[in-house]
Amino acid sequence: MLEVNVLASGSSGNALLVRGGGCSVLVDAGLSARQLCSRMDACGAAPDSLSGILLTHEHGDHARGLKVLLAKHRIPVFANPLTADHLKRAGIGGVWNLFSSGAAFQIGPLEVLAFSVPHDAADPVGFVLRCNGSGFGVLTDLGYATRQVVESVRGVKALLIETNHDEALLQQDTKRPWAVKQRILSRHGHLSNAAAAALVAEAATEALAHVLLGHLSRDCNSPELAIAAVDSSLQQKGHRNVMVQCAATEGDAPAVRITV
Repeated sequence: MLEVNVLASGSSGNALLVRGGGCSVLVDAGLSARQLCSRMDACGAAPDSLSGILLTHEHGDHARGLKVLLAKHRIPVFANPLTADHLKRAGIGGVWNLFSSGAAFQIGPLEVLAFSVPHDAADPVGFVLRCNGSGFGVLTDLGYATRQVVESVRGVKALLIETNHDEALLQQDTKRPWAVKQRILSRHGHLSNAAAAALVAEAATEALAHVLLGHLSRDCNSPELAIAAVDSSLQQKGHRNVMVQCAATEGDAPAVRITV
């Protein structure tokens, strides 16, 4: 069994607490160290109880709290070599454990598969975490779904996937310059509601029970639009018993929690 707590998901920060088999790991650390510790405490977890921190990539909204957190707590960090090198050059110390993208490794009872995703970072990855027959996929910050991405998350019981924007709302947005919109829409940008919905429907099996929608744009999306897009796509494929919910967290909202 796996317990997933979404501590934060959005452009201002991303972090997940995943527990299974008596092991706890943090996936990304995109909040301040103070916020991370506070939100973990609300979930009954202390930083020193973590078996590791898994990093998808080096961007600030996924690694912002890492430097201070590691200065205060001796927590192993798991990253691929390019991500680790980027963060080390930024002055972040710690106990680094390097993995290869496309390979599986163990953190205690947790089996972790890291797989490459297309995004404008050094070497970004998604993850599938497995324990005692349960599988949870983390799929955020990618411009499109490669065949490897789809096959990597196929068969999981729960999936966190970004539904960053509604394409019409993004095109209508007056706050973002044209170059920023082009980056978001590029093959190394972020998934739209429609793209995420198509990916989920293609990867879904009878095992899929939960889909958490994350990394929503505050200005160019809404939970209602994102949920409707993904739920409709699943329904059309005959997957009618999947719980689809928004994982975006704002301010001091409590963590979104599921168990699979």
